[in-house]
Amino acid sequence: MTRLARRYITVEHNKKWKFSSGEQSVATLTLIRNKIQNEFEEEDVEQLRRVLPGCAELLGLGSHRPSLFCPSSYADKVALFRSAPLLGGTKRRLRVTLALAGKESIARMHYAVRRLLKIICSQFKGVVLLIDDLQWSDTATLDLLKSIVLDREIPRLLIVGAYREDEVPDHHPLAFHIRELEQMNVTITKIRIGNLSVNYAIPLVAEALGMDDNDSKVKSLAETIHKKTEGNPFFLLMFLRSLYDEKLLEYNFRAMQWTWDKDAVNSKIVTENVASVLVNKMNRLREETQRMLMVASCLGATFRKSAVMEVMKNISRVEMKGSMRSLSGTAATMESSSTSLLSSDMSNACTERAYASSIEEFEGEGLCEVDDDEYHFMHDQIQSAAFELISPDRRDSFQGRIGSILLQSLPPEELEASLFEVVGLLNCAASNITDEERDELAKMNLKAGVKASENAAFDTAKVYFKAGREALGPRGWEGDYSTMLDLCSDGANACFLTGDFVSMNELINEVLSKDIDTKEKYRVSEIKVKSLLTVGKVNESINAALEFRRQIGLPAPQKKAASKFTIIREYIRVKKLLKHKSAEDIANLPDLGDELYEMGQRMNEHLATSVYLVEPTMLPLVIFQSVTTSLKHGLSPSSCLAFAALALLLCGPFGKPHEGREMAKAAELILERPGMRSSASNTIFVTQSFCYHWTSPLQDTIEPLLKGYQVGLEIGDNDRACFCLVGRMYYLFFTGRTLGSIQKELEAAANAMTQLKQEESKLKITILLSSVKKLRGLDAEASDKMLDSILASAAETRNNLSAYVSVMKLEVLVFFQQWKEAIDLIQKAGNVQLFLSSTFVVVRYTFLEALAYLKAAQSSSGWKKRQMKKCALKTLHLIQRWVKNGNMNVVHYLRILGAELAVLNGKNEKAKKSFNAAIAASSRNSFLQDRALAHELASAYFKAQGDDYWTDYHIECSRACYQEWGCSEKVERLSSTSK
Repeated sequence: MTRLARRYITVEHNKKWKFSSGEQSVATLTLIRNKIQNEFEEEDVEQLRRVLPGCAELLGLGSHRPSLFCPSSYADKVALFRSAPLLGGTKRRLRVTLALAGKESIARMHYAVRRLLKIICSQFKGVVLLIDDLQWSDTATLDLLKSIVLDREIPRLLIVGAYREDEVPDHHPLAFHIRELEQMNVTITKIRIGNLSVNYAIPLVAEALGMDDNDSKVKSLAETIHKKTEGNPFFLLMFLRSLYDEKLLEYNFRAMQWTWDKDAVNSKIVTENVASVLVNKMNRLREETQRMLMVASCLGATFRKSAVMEVMKNISRVEMKGSMRSLSGTAATMESSSTSLLSSDMSNACTERAYASSIEEFEGEGLCEVDDDEYHFMHDQIQSAAFELISPDRRDSFQGRIGSILLQSLPPEELEASLFEVVGLLNCAASNITDEERDELAKMNLKAGVKASENAAFDTAKVYFKAGREALGPRGWEGDYSTMLDLCSDGANACFLTGDFVSMNELINEVLSKDIDTKEKYRVSEIKVKSLLTVGKVNESINAALEFRRQIGLPAPQKKAASKFTIIREYIRVKKLLKHKSAEDIANLPDLGDELYEMGQRMNEHLATSVYLVEPTMLPLVIFQSVTTSLKHGLSPSSCLAFAALALLLCGPFGKPHEGREMAKAAELILERPGMRSSASNTIFVTQSFCYHWTSPLQDTIEPLLKGYQVGLEIGDNDRACFCLVGRMYYLFFTGRTLGSIQKELEAAANAMTQLKQEESKLKITILLSSVKKLRGLDAEASDKMLDSILASAAETRNNLSAYVSVMKLEVLVFFQQWKEAIDLIQKAGNVQLFLSSTFVVVRYTFLEALAYLKAAQSSSGWKKRQMKKCALKTLHLIQRWVKNGNMNVVHYLRILGAELAVLNGKNEKAKKSFNAAIAASSRNSFLQDRALAHELASAYFKAQGDDYWTDYHIECSRACYQEWGCSEKVERLSSTSK
């Protein structure tokens, strides 16, 4: 029914939209194709040609040849990514994953499909995406569909999915995905289409027979068949057809209507079931047709003429006879000859006539549907019945024989397109092959597993890798050591990415236990490092990375807090290497050609992430090491991040923002070199979030961070893409963007991160969103509970979420003038600067901290007043140094703090000038919320001085600024206070 619907919809669509002909279709196709060419890289277009073969006309013709079979797995439905570059000089495929690895390839494929759907859907009034047989979909397919469903930017798209409810129990992956989507408030309309009731079966039978559905005989026949088939439309018509085939249903030309013997029909229906009807139908077919059905049933629900013909030409009648189940009622007896079923001595005309005759019988009997060179079994039960023609004890060997024929006879490009199916057929006969054939089978499974991995189908890849290891067996390491190493290493990666950590650890330990070159253990060592970090074992991840660097003879820092002396010493060494080198000089360094250093650089990338979480003082040493390697041995994608991270240190802790800016420029220039795009999002995140705000307007980072998010999605680096988005949202807030617009963007960002499964980034967005809502007077109590919950959770895991909570809680307390609570928060928060080093978030926290200390000092006396003032002066001097180094974003901070310090010291004239300067600076740089705060603080000062005019003036200006900012809660408080 789905295929008929698909054909009908296609025809109707062509009639209505003229999609396949006419000026309108040409214009639409041209427009879509131009957009694709402008927005997609060739790699993504090649991917989409395979993911969506029906869009080949839109994407342009590619070199890909379609599979000879029906895609039997998700792996055959998605694109083949370009392999990651090999390292120079290696004898085996070390495949250091510098461009696409694991979840990055999945994310990139999802994003490419969604972008294409956006382009297509934007050109039509409505698009329906119909997916049948969802009960057979694997997790990877369902994840792709979920990604499409959750993307709210795809316009005018209706997704219709069909599945058999009785084959989807509660623990089925599809059931899990449906429940998950419902929990995300996705509207899912469920339409249950059960079997036909007897009242509908009667008109169906009557129409098939061309008789009146009020005829008592028709009703009786329909009721009898309905009882047997339980109203299944397919089997109902199949039973009806079987009555005709066995002469129990005949057309009476005298009476001009169908007639039947009621008792004979009842007798047949009582004795036969659905399966026997199909088997008997197969028995009545011609022998040649049965043989073709046997072959076709092994090729899948959809198969191609060329595949069946290739097998029929190369399999002998003796082999076929031995594989065929003994059936009664066959049309003829097989000849005992060794010639092929379609032997070469037969004329092409005879071959074509024989094939056409069998296909005609296929169609005539309602067994299959023909669409050019592609054939579809009308129902999976038909394919199962055809498969039953093969003798049970010969099925595995028969399928293996078909796979062997295709392996030997298909051209390389067709074999590549049909790789998964051919390997699947070969695996069926794996238990009865020679050692030489086992070696070849293991290599074929490795090839299929690698292709599936590059296609992001890791569930499928895991099966192939396991089959390859089983084919080699215990002799694998001694017999075909290279293939076994790849099967274990790539298998471990597939297990890691599918969450099968038990199998992953077994494979990792197997490789690590072998007495082989350490560099050949790199892949499993990297997987071990990443997996330990994933499960929260950060310290163990650090130990594993450091140990691997030592094993390959590279230096590694000690796992302990680094002293200032050590950090300064290593910095001086790096500075000597950088002497007289401009950003351009660095970017023109040669490529890194030593694979050991390449591995070490990759390990340092993982180390940087891990030590930042638990021992930030180690981070400079890791960065210096990576920079040193780049300067001495050459550049790699890791070098982009290394120089960006060096810029981070120079701008923040080292207080050299102009030198840091030069290193950030070097990172961006390296990024422009070929093969470096995999580091794009990460590099943009570091340079824009940590570096440029020290010497450029904060507003200038907003657009680049959005670009970093978009690039991250394009290359599949969802982690860094969301880091860029988080940075952009916070910087929008700090630059004074209106709260209403920020809230909308935050809610959209939270949805995007839910879709991308980025929980930590989503929590950071939630922290900011809760604070924005509280400032707007929305759900204040719920916002406090949310922040407290995140803070409690973050305190247990010791990550920088607690620092984000502290910053935003302090932000709200300062705007609401709750100075005592602000001081309590600062004292409990600890060293926030350590976890947010170099970001503008920590700059903002430093300002708020100093302001809180000054306000506390103004309301204190004696020792406490001196202590508060001392703390304020310490941070004030830090901000002064930032301004001296050219940070224009903190000038108004310095003016506000200078005004409050003057108030504390009783210097009234200086206080007035400083408040005016603060208001002017914040206005000039468009920091709307800080202008409101400066007016409010000035109002409080003039009120204490008894100057009602300036008090009222500044309070009205403050209220107007808060109103414009969207801080409704503050406006309400000011209004009630002024009354």
